[in-house]
Amino acid sequence: MALTRTYITEACAMEKWDSNEGTSAFHVPEWMIQFADQKQEFNKRPTKIGRRSLSRSISQSSTDSYSSAASYTDSSDDETSPRDKQQKNSKGSGDFCVKNIKQAEFGRREIEIAEQEMPALMALRKRAQGEKPLAGAKIVGCTHITAQTAVLMETLGALGAQCRWAACNIYSTLNEVAAALAESGFPVFAWKGESEDDFWWCIDRCVNVEGWQPNMILDDGGDLTHWIYKKYPNMFKKIKGIVEESVTGVHRLYQLSKAGKLCVPAMNVNDSVTKQKFDNLYCCRESILDGLKRTTDMMFGGKQVVVCGYGEVGKGCCAALKAMGSIVYVTEIDPICALQACMDGFRLVKLNEVIRQVDIVITCTGNKNVVTREHLDRMKNSCIVCNMGHSNTEIDVASLRTPELTWERVRSQVDHVIWPDGKRIVLLAEGRLLNLSCSTVPTFVLSITATTQALALIELYNAPEGRYKQDVYLLPKKMDEYVASLHLPTFDAHLTELTDEQAKYLGLNKNGPFKPNYYRY
Repeated sequence: MALTRTYITEACAMEKWDSNEGTSAFHVPEWMIQFADQKQEFNKRPTKIGRRSLSRSISQSSTDSYSSAASYTDSSDDETSPRDKQQKNSKGSGDFCVKNIKQAEFGRREIEIAEQEMPALMALRKRAQGEKPLAGAKIVGCTHITAQTAVLMETLGALGAQCRWAACNIYSTLNEVAAALAESGFPVFAWKGESEDDFWWCIDRCVNVEGWQPNMILDDGGDLTHWIYKKYPNMFKKIKGIVEESVTGVHRLYQLSKAGKLCVPAMNVNDSVTKQKFDNLYCCRESILDGLKRTTDMMFGGKQVVVCGYGEVGKGCCAALKAMGSIVYVTEIDPICALQACMDGFRLVKLNEVIRQVDIVITCTGNKNVVTREHLDRMKNSCIVCNMGHSNTEIDVASLRTPELTWERVRSQVDHVIWPDGKRIVLLAEGRLLNLSCSTVPTFVLSITATTQALALIELYNAPEGRYKQDVYLLPKKMDEYVASLHLPTFDAHLTELTDEQAKYLGLNKNGPFKPNYYRY
């Protein structure tokens, strides 16, 4: 197989997260080199309403989703649980569980549209499918099931992999897309609005299947990895590696590594430059407005907003809201990020200082109990509360499920939580990830992340024994640069090339990498 040949120099070594020890040569297939060379606001007056509470079960899963509030399936589905249905696709297979297999045709159109905005992934599919670098790979995945994820799954299939998939969040799945994947032969177990029990059942159906055992894991949030460790630890004897893309999931992996319990190599995609700077920053800069507008129809100009956390997600949210004329406050624990917020023109505050006056509270820290019941009690009437972090632990939603408070569902993913005195807050997506639960995210950005995931899977699967130890690794700069280069033709962008003299002066290879591993973009 061509993937076993060495194409690049030792400058393209894979680095561990916490040290620069144990570097190992990274092998790039010929098709990579060839491509690289071608270069709506709510009335604020309390109103009398009928008191009723939410009857359906609410998942406390730590995961969230890439999903659309405007899903085709929202208004047309019956209430029968997919687990109680016997469905088969046109080929007679029933190895899947989706809301309605009959919606596959609509989902296929969504996937085809997404393909147009995912140039790098399509290029990867075209150039590498001849070599089938994932032949023999059995990938079990737990991610957001959307049209963009479908493009990734079908790319992995074209490269030779067998895949089984579940959703990483109860609100993430586009039902029509899941149906299209099932119709195409992918064992998919997911639907929008799963219960907590459904969530884990779907994951188990992906993993626990007779005659099939995964040898690769693609996770988003760490729930799949956790389930296998808890229920099927012996499976790790045949698993070659884990690819994880979320802050939450990566944190779990480092905990396992520190405790000496990580028994396979893992790739940290979340902290790759292409994920941090594009998915986290630019994606959230656009999708925060989309999620808020779709759910509340509010006007942003003049509104007071507090954003908890000024990492890449927080930076994107703050920039978007500031550009729309909002007055933005920031809370932060890290003095470096805090100083960045100040230099960017935002007032740094403690949440207690502004909680009575702000119109919107947005969390994006990756932490737990950032917004507590005490904060929620002190909020003004009609304050909007939402989360842009991966985990649903940031807002203490559980503290709101008490007898004295009334929940009123006003539209999909929008709840009014009403106090005895008539005050209400507007809670979006029950504290789960706003943009992926209530709207959509830009397909082009997801192309960047998905391409990085695919390349990480290829590398871990084809790496010879011993190249990676039982630890967490980062993608090398060369891989980040390669993923970025695949997307530049979309903008008709032309890179400047170093002369031999310039390359020698800087001590660089003309073909990269152009920045050291410690460089911060």
